[in-house]
Amino acid sequence: MLKSGLNDSYDVIVIGSGVGGLTAAALLTKAGYRVCVLEKEPHAGGYLAGFRRKNFLFDTAIHWLNQYNEGGLICRIFELVGKDYPIAVPQRRIRRYQGNNFNYLLTDNPDEFRDQLIREYPHEKKGILRFFATAKKIGRSFKEFNTVFRAKENMTPWERISSGYKTFRFVLPFIPYVLYSGEKGLKKGLNKFFKDPGLHRIFASEHELIGCFVPIGWAYYGDFQSPPKGGSQMIPKWLQHNIESRGGAVVFQSNVKQILVENQAAKGVHFLHRNKPYTFYSRYVIAANDIETVYEKMLPADAIPAKLKEKLRQAELYTSSVTLSIALDCPAEELGFNEEMIHLVDENLPFEAFSNGDPDTVEVSVLAATVRDKSLSPEHQGTLTIYMPAEMKFMNDWQTSRDAEGNYIRGEAYKALKHQIAEKLIARVEAKIAPGLKSHILFYEVATPVTHYRYTGNKNGTMMGARPGRANMQAKIAHYQTPVKNLILGGHWAELGGGVPIAVKAGANAALLIFKKERPSLFKSMSRYIDGKLTVEEVLKNPQYSNDQYPFRQVPTPSERAKVSDRC
Repeated sequence: MLKSGLNDSYDVIVIGSGVGGLTAAALLTKAGYRVCVLEKEPHAGGYLAGFRRKNFLFDTAIHWLNQYNEGGLICRIFELVGKDYPIAVPQRRIRRYQGNNFNYLLTDNPDEFRDQLIREYPHEKKGILRFFATAKKIGRSFKEFNTVFRAKENMTPWERISSGYKTFRFVLPFIPYVLYSGEKGLKKGLNKFFKDPGLHRIFASEHELIGCFVPIGWAYYGDFQSPPKGGSQMIPKWLQHNIESRGGAVVFQSNVKQILVENQAAKGVHFLHRNKPYTFYSRYVIAANDIETVYEKMLPADAIPAKLKEKLRQAELYTSSVTLSIALDCPAEELGFNEEMIHLVDENLPFEAFSNGDPDTVEVSVLAATVRDKSLSPEHQGTLTIYMPAEMKFMNDWQTSRDAEGNYIRGEAYKALKHQIAEKLIARVEAKIAPGLKSHILFYEVATPVTHYRYTGNKNGTMMGARPGRANMQAKIAHYQTPVKNLILGGHWAELGGGVPIAVKAGANAALLIFKKERPSLFKSMSRYIDGKLTVEEVLKNPQYSNDQYPFRQVPTPSERAKVSDRC
């Protein structure tokens, strides 16, 4: 049975409770809209949902945040919802580049890394200085990301012209380097700065030259943050609290099967709640879930042009991953881990080995979240996350089969493959970073692309949707307005790129599209705020936007509750 107090009619129905869907719903409910969020899983968050095992909390996908500092895109949008949003933690130690013959630490002062390289490679000093100066320019461009925040659908023709200029300024530092990708392109691009093979090997696992600059550029401008205390799941919990406090509904275990369309306009949805069918009606539907699922399965066959559907099938997507979440019987610091994420690579391998899905050769990332947040594990214990890029097609879809409805059937072969890969990853980390690691493992959980697909519905378990790039831009993969009237995209599929900033941007723009149509005064004030021309206090003076605050009380983590229980 559905929980009491629900209606079968709303102003807006949001499909999916990832950060994009929740951001849209939170902004809309604060403007007085009756909103219902339908989520197929038993908890909110999408990739930020996290999970609990015993008294350990694990973040499912997040490794770091950006644009979550003062003046950053995320904070500016969250301030429209409430002043008490979860605060991200600035990172001092950011990234460790570790290979067989090098070990370098990038901090929030990248000049330390730069100067170390100059000491070790004095003959390449000029090139190293130019390399870091270029990274800084790219970092400065990202710092101005707010200037290209609003979607073109939310602009006047004149604003689109102005936005085109701002977008050009944003991408200008990237233009000389965008074509340097792949093994040959990367080598050619790095040679523009330095030719010593030792310097090249530091960036051996990068797929494109831009990827070498971006972490350093973000570091120059303090744009690396760790999740708030209690883990990344605090973000969706805070958004859910604000939605429900203002009369909205978030309904879990609700699998949308069909978007109702009448006269080429969205009118509501059919969904299953715990396998029982329901129908909710609405004036708008915001789809913050997998776009192919929306276009291919939820809508009538003729609702979306075949050409658009084919373009989406051919879109270039981010990969998925294998994520190994480990509970330790000791603090991670005792095994040599610190705040930074470690990127482990064997620089002597061929280029294709770094991303071929083989756990013996692929680049591995390692993060110990409990170094910076002790609330995630019991006292005197810790957690570790090991991550590797992976694709759904690996080993015949991870040794699964499919049922008549296309669902993955996970049998003993799948379980054995997961265990085999986990053990190989642990062995690599133990050999190169943390001797004796295996003896300190209490238990671990393995997520594969199949796992990510099951919980998010994203095609091939992709972590972030469609990649930025010429092919996807020319195909116009990213869009908010759909061919179905009043059906709006509001998740990361509405944009190219991914991560929390893109999801927040997508959710905010989806809400703005509705305000533009129905609340011109509110649309104007929020647009001016986003463009940096109004303060949040001035937006909240708009009578169409609630100034009421509903303080969020963060619930203690399982380890904190256990600690209190032990004392009692």
